[in-house]
Amino acid sequence: QYPRQTSRCGKSLLCAVLLHPTLTMGKTRPASTPVDTPVVKEATINLHKRLHGIGFKRRSPRAIKEIKAFAAKVAGTQDIRIDTGLNQAVWSHGVRNTQRRIRVRVARKRNDDEDAKEEFYAYVTHVPV
Repeated sequence: QYPRQTSRCGKSLLCAVLLHPTLTMGKTRPASTPVDTPVVKEATINLHKRLHGIGFKRRSPRAIKEIKAFAAKVAGTQDIRIDTGLNQAVWSHGVRNTQRRIRVRVARKRNDDEDAKEEFYAYVTHVPV
């Protein structure tokens, strides 16, 4: 007999097909949003894990940097603009006591400036929960 084929999760191949619909009948996952279209996404950023081990006097500045890094990954652009309301929300508890999580809305918008390096920029705003 041939060795039994298994999926990545260790189960049988039939189980893999049933549990992972992306493997069925040669179909692929639906394509994500193209990088050349404006889009708006909401997400909760876990600042607690991103600020673990950071000294007290650098926590809120690092939180802003981590929000920018998260937005760059989500929006696919390096031009990130932080809304003043989001900045005030991050700094509302001071430099040391930042929130553990913060809800943000990342909007990828077309850059109207002619001499801009990138075609799009990401505008990050705070979503009060």
